[in-house]
Amino acid sequence: MNPDDLIARTVELGPGEAMSMDLLALAGDTGMLFEHDGVGFACRGQAGLLELASGLGEPGAAEHVVAELAQVESQGDLRLPGSGAMAIGALPFDPSAPGTLIIPAVTVGVSAEGTAWRTTVSQRANPPKGPATPTWRAPTDPNAAWPPDHFTLSSPCPHDEWCEMVARALKHVESGQLRKVVLAREVLVEANRDFFASDILGRLRALYPSCTIFSIGGFVGASPELLVSRRRQSVLSHPHAGTVARSGDPTTDDALIAGLMDSPKQRREHRAVVEAVSDALRPLCRQLHVPTSPSIVLLRNVSHLATLIEGELGDTNDSALALAARLHPTPAVAGSPTDAALKLISDLEGMDRDRYAGPVGWVDARGDGDWVVGIRSATLDGSTARLVAGVGVVAGSDPREELAETQLKLQALLAAVVRP
Repeated sequence: MNPDDLIARTVELGPGEAMSMDLLALAGDTGMLFEHDGVGFACRGQAGLLELASGLGEPGAAEHVVAELAQVESQGDLRLPGSGAMAIGALPFDPSAPGTLIIPAVTVGVSAEGTAWRTTVSQRANPPKGPATPTWRAPTDPNAAWPPDHFTLSSPCPHDEWCEMVARALKHVESGQLRKVVLAREVLVEANRDFFASDILGRLRALYPSCTIFSIGGFVGASPELLVSRRRQSVLSHPHAGTVARSGDPTTDDALIAGLMDSPKQRREHRAVVEAVSDALRPLCRQLHVPTSPSIVLLRNVSHLATLIEGELGDTNDSALALAARLHPTPAVAGSPTDAALKLISDLEGMDRDRYAGPVGWVDARGDGDWVVGIRSATLDGSTARLVAGVGVVAGSDPREELAETQLKLQALLAAVVRP
């Protein structure tokens, strides 16, 4: 693809259209979705691909993506982040693994202020027929197939073997070879019919309204964790680490949250993530605010420790994608030190994480964008869904307790995937 051959045309939609906009309905089963609290994008089609042949971790890879987007001619109303030429994607966990970002053929965006717009991208030599911004409505099919109603669950790694893997990792931690390693396990769901992404996303949106809902190339999820957001010079990151179950009883939950806040193990684990993120951002920022204590993020079945980090970039042109490359993988999904943790993950896990816990999001030609961590996710392939969840192994970890935490996290997606 030569970006010089593309042209992006953006128009603002009327207030009536904006108010009735449902991005999930527009994306449907085959489109792409990135939405948080009604704000974000629904995309269809592919005007171009931007290949990261050596992965996001390759020096200059992120800068090359934004430079390619900047070569696309953009016409129309370009005031809002994500308008004009933009790319969206779900990248692998392994920073050295090849990845792909997509320049959508059609994008509908909605801003936090309620403004909506439509961008079409086409070849200069082959412009779309009819209006530059054709009407794009949610697909309807009265004869659509039924979603699945019979499911078989399996865990490729038996519980006792996975706990033994955690015990081996714990020995590396206790010997001082590393401070933390995140180990993940997978569950496979086989259904009697193909899964519908839109069904699962609708349930995720209802169950986890505070999360970012995404669907890109069969990778769907509800991420609670913002890796990084950039708007001009403003930068945000909201790392999560430290988890406790929710009981449904307010008094019990208050006690569980108090225990989470007071746990030296959980606070050490969380502080390691916050320090890694702030250390990576601080050299780029003229100011960076890092709270001294974490807050609590409440989800339907778990509570997390989280810290909102806010900064103002200095004399740097680092895009949201470049910042994501600088931060990923954080200790929340890999461990620390990072290189030692990644090596141990490779030695012990015995599976390819693929896009699980990788960066998911978008970047535009100005470098603005949002990237979340691809957790609480599933990979759909016809009638098969692959779910993965991870836990941080630190000094004091108990293998059976870590297994129980993976089950809690997997339940977040199973509640949306398995609907008998």
